[in-house]
Amino acid sequence: MYCTQCGHNNDHSARFCSGCGASLGTQPLPAGMAAGTGAAATSVSASVRDAGFWYRLLAFVIDIIILTLITVVVAVPLGFALGASMAASGATEQEITLVAGDVGNLLSLLLGWLYYTVFESSKWQSTPGKRMLGLRVTDMDGNRIGFGRANGRYWSKILSALLLFIGYLMIAFTRRKQGLHDMIASTLVVRQS
Repeated sequence: MYCTQCGHNNDHSARFCSGCGASLGTQPLPAGMAAGTGAAATSVSASVRDAGFWYRLLAFVIDIIILTLITVVVAVPLGFALGASMAASGATEQEITLVAGDVGNLLSLLLGWLYYTVFESSKWQSTPGKRMLGLRVTDMDGNRIGFGRANGRYWSKILSALLLFIGYLMIAFTRRKQGLHDMIASTLVVRQS
């Protein structure tokens, strides 16, 4: 299927052009029609585009708020139960604090992993924060990503953060608005206009 924006020949099942990222229509480019011309090109480029840095940052903030609430709802009762159990078995306050901190960190990591990986590989293709802003995570052809790719994308975010958040700042400066984690996982975040 040919892209009406740039003329790139894409796989017939692709929903987005792997050359320019434009949404692909259902019809191949008619013979003699120049790429990027006509009403189809205008409507295609206006309907879906790469999500920019500020949209993605706002979605991230919304997701962190939601994830924090989920973590508190799960962690507080678990913390009380763990503390009571350890106190009953004679553990010191310092031991309880150390174990509770480790369990809390592990729980936060597990819930974050599940939240991002499950939502981004779901039929929604987005976390609740991204969904509120009309953003979706896709592969390079605009298709839904699977659990494995969403998993790789999640763990790659740690790399994006470890490098002084440069992996995230790349979103503002790359042509396809990809962070390091998007490049590693071969994903895009797109916005419905």
